[in-house]
Amino acid sequence: MMALVAPVVVTAWLGGTDALAAVKRFPLDILGVMLLMAFICWNLNAARLRLMLDGRIGRLGQRRALGIELTSKFALCATPGGSGGPATLLVLLAQRGLPASRGAAIFLVDQGCDLLFFLCMLSGVVALSLLGETQWPHQTVVQFALIALALVAAGFSLVIAYLPRLLRYPISSGGRWLSRYRRRWLARRLLTCRQALQVTLQLPVTTLLTMMMLTAMHWLLRYSLLYLAVLGAGGNADWLWTFLTQMLAMAASQFSFLPGGAGAAELGVGGLLLPLMEREQAAAAVLVWRLVSYHLYLAVGAPLFLLSAYRLVQRPSLLRTSAPSQPLNR
Repeated sequence: MMALVAPVVVTAWLGGTDALAAVKRFPLDILGVMLLMAFICWNLNAARLRLMLDGRIGRLGQRRALGIELTSKFALCATPGGSGGPATLLVLLAQRGLPASRGAAIFLVDQGCDLLFFLCMLSGVVALSLLGETQWPHQTVVQFALIALALVAAGFSLVIAYLPRLLRYPISSGGRWLSRYRRRWLARRLLTCRQALQVTLQLPVTTLLTMMMLTAMHWLLRYSLLYLAVLGAGGNADWLWTFLTQMLAMAASQFSFLPGGAGAAELGVGGLLLPLMEREQAAAAVLVWRLVSYHLYLAVGAPLFLLSAYRLVQRPSLLRTSAPSQPLNR
């Protein structure tokens, strides 16, 4: 409830009653385009999931893949720091026969595609700001974000590449805090995840390029929502700056204790938009943007999440009732 109320409270605080009035005047045609773009983004992610799985859980149609996408994204949006998203994805894949360690590799590939896309985008933006005449506010923050993202990508790659060597050190496998059995159990699953990651990265080049193309299309559409919200609220901002605004604000919102970074995301985006437009326009744009990019995931994904949870709870009882009775032969 706090996450649902936070955008309205922040909007009223930033822009007052004028911001709420601007939201009521928001053009319905632009809102319809934003909703259509959100629907396309969901399907792009579902198609990317099908490519990453590559038939490892049998035939997965677009509708079922879309159900997995929306269910896991609901858990991502409904938990602090998005901690419930990966766990829900692993459970859904495990229900279809993919072990959690291999499901974790799928999640890592998904995150790796996103990381590579943002690394390329930030590199291009920094090069454009250094070599061209375009100037944006807070350019130092953008450059630091590029450095941090590059360090994260390099660190992740090194850990995956040298994982077998790292696991030979007792401290990396739990040291004295875990028993020998638990250390071996953890090491086996980490190595299985690494192997599944390698198998996924060895897919045909065309498949990998298609995955990256779907990733780029998803984020370009997803991060264009704020630009449309700004136009609908009567503001005027550069598309590239709205893209950077969302990327920086959403990264900062990971430190919020509320689900979906509620409060921190609105304040971050609103603060970065204020130098370019009126206060009430920025507040109205932020509210509409959050309704489409965050609350819509909650509204659509909640029924699917509850249905998946119900099936998970009912599965043991269904297995017990459907099991045939066997005669006792001794």
